[in-house]
Amino acid sequence: MKREDVRNIAIIAHVDHGKTTLVDALLHQSGHFRDAQLKGDCILDSNDLERERGITILAKNIALMYKGVKINIIDTPGHADFGGEVERVLRMADGVLILVDAFEGPRPQTRFVLKKALECHLKPLVVINKIDRPDCRPDHVLSEMFDLFVDLDADDETLDFPYIYASAREGFATHDLDNFGNSIHPLLDMVLENVPAPDVNQDAPLTMMVTTLEWSEYVGRVATGRINSGKVRTGERVTIIKRNGDHIKCTVDSVELYNNLGRAPVDEACAGDIVALVGLENPEIGDTVACSEKPQALVRIDVDEPTLSMLFTINSS
Repeated sequence: MKREDVRNIAIIAHVDHGKTTLVDALLHQSGHFRDAQLKGDCILDSNDLERERGITILAKNIALMYKGVKINIIDTPGHADFGGEVERVLRMADGVLILVDAFEGPRPQTRFVLKKALECHLKPLVVINKIDRPDCRPDHVLSEMFDLFVDLDADDETLDFPYIYASAREGFATHDLDNFGNSIHPLLDMVLENVPAPDVNQDAPLTMMVTTLEWSEYVGRVATGRINSGKVRTGERVTIIKRNGDHIKCTVDSVELYNNLGRAPVDEACAGDIVALVGLENPEIGDTVACSEKPQALVRIDVDEPTLSMLFTINSS
C-alpha cells in the first residue's frame, strides 16, 4: 500500500551550488527554527571539517511537515570521494532533488551522484538555483541538464523531469522567470506532486537495513535506516543479521523518528519511515534488522571500491 503521509527525498548537488542553504530556507519558511538559530553556519554542516570547507561529507536526515505530509530530507555528500556514503543514503529515498547553479550548470559531482540515483530508479526533480545572480543563464542550464540525462541513458519518462527555478539565498522558488515571488513553497508543492509515496507492506515481518551510524556518549551506536517492511516497537526483540550471516538477538531500547532538526522517541514506526534505533548490539552499516522469528536478510549494498587516478607524463624540464 502507499503511505501518502510520507515522502522521502535526497538532495544532490555539486559543491557550492547552494544545497545546504536551500535546506536552511526550507526549514526557515516551514517554521522549524527561529531566526536566532540561523546566525552562523549552515545548520546541516555539523561536522568541524564541513564547517571549515563548506561541504557535506556525512549524510544527515531532517524532517518537516507540509500540508499534512511528513517530508524526510536527506542531505547527501556531493563528492565522488564519498561515494560509499552516497550509495547508502540513496537507498532511503524515493526521489532526488538535483540542485544546479544557474550559471555553472551541472558539474562532475552532479553527474556522479545523479548516475547513482538513476541506477536506484529514483524520481529526479531538477532545481536550478541562484537565479538571482546577474550572470545566470537558467534556460541554457536546463538544456545542459537534459543533455546530461540523455548522456546517462535515461528513459523517456525520466527525460520528462519536473523542474523549478530558485534562489535559496533569497528564499523563493518559481516556475515563472518573470515572476520570482517570495516563497519556497512551490518547491515543496513540486515534491508532493512528483515524488512517489513509499510503497510498503506493514503487515510483513520487520526488515530494515542499517544505512548510517551515529555515536552518542549516552547510548552508544545509533543505527539509522528506512524500514523496508513491517513495524518496529520500543522494547521489541529483534535479530541483527551480519555480513557473515551471523544472527544476533537484541532489544530495541528506543525507536526515534526524525522530527524537524532532531529526533523524537515514539512507541512504534512503520514501513516507509526513516528511523533511528537505540540499543542494538554493535550494529554495522549494511546489517539487516529483522524480526526475531524467521528473520530474513536484505540484499547488502553494493558500494563502488575507492579509486585513485594518476597521470604519468614525460619530464619536460
